[in-house]
Amino acid sequence: MNFRVAVLQTPSPDRNPSENTKTIISRLEEAARLEADILLIPECFITGYALPIEYDKALSDNDVCITDLCYAARKLKVGVVATTFTKGKKKPQNSAYVIDKNGRILMKYSKVHTCDFADEICLESGKDFTVCDFHGVKLGVMICYDREYPESARILMLKGAEIILVPNDCESMKPRVQALSTRAYENMTGIAMANPNRKNAGCSCAFSPICWNDDGECIDNTILLADEMTEGLFIADFDMNAIRRYRESEMMGNTFRKTEAYRKLLDPAINKPFMRKGQ
Repeated sequence: MNFRVAVLQTPSPDRNPSENTKTIISRLEEAARLEADILLIPECFITGYALPIEYDKALSDNDVCITDLCYAARKLKVGVVATTFTKGKKKPQNSAYVIDKNGRILMKYSKVHTCDFADEICLESGKDFTVCDFHGVKLGVMICYDREYPESARILMLKGAEIILVPNDCESMKPRVQALSTRAYENMTGIAMANPNRKNAGCSCAFSPICWNDDGECIDNTILLADEMTEGLFIADFDMNAIRRYRESEMMGNTFRKTEAYRKLLDPAINKPFMRKGQ
């Protein structure tokens, strides 16, 4: 079973949801021609990732942009991870909708690790990581700064994710790309990330969890690594049969963890040198 992710590396204009939705639909058509299963786009693509954002400028779950994407996904038989600012309880949230090939919203995920040291302090954080079944493949989502914390990918793996999709919009990508390769290795999950192209950014990527072959030899787990500046749609193919065999036999993920030693992970206390303004 092959799971094909079309990874979009392009920016979106700020505050132009209708035009950005048209762009997504155009890219969905391209993804359909490439026989992709799902389209992954950068962070907050529909609204544009510009902050601060007023609550009334964030989208509701039944916004016409979302319903248009559901219709296009159903028509083209290609799923999409649709990203936008959405209306939270009191503030906007940074969210992603996973829409399947039948145009159904399988889940809405809102970014847990908002960048509270910067403009995202005006946002409402999500409270949980979630996983959905996308036509037989278990998908999880983490958004941009989420991937800086190994716990994000770890909890998605523990909830059953086989592939983790990462809408992103940031720069200084080298260490972040390396971290995603490590997240794939240590959790035995495939990972794909979409990031807009610009100087010191781009580098959209995908990694397999398979880091050595049947003979025990180390292999490169890179499936896709774009450059900084090239704009376009990139393809990442995940061999789900090979990934599932690997997950059934290797020793990472949730195999020999010693959870009794991890209690400190749930301690909310923050001490020096990690204290920051506002904490």
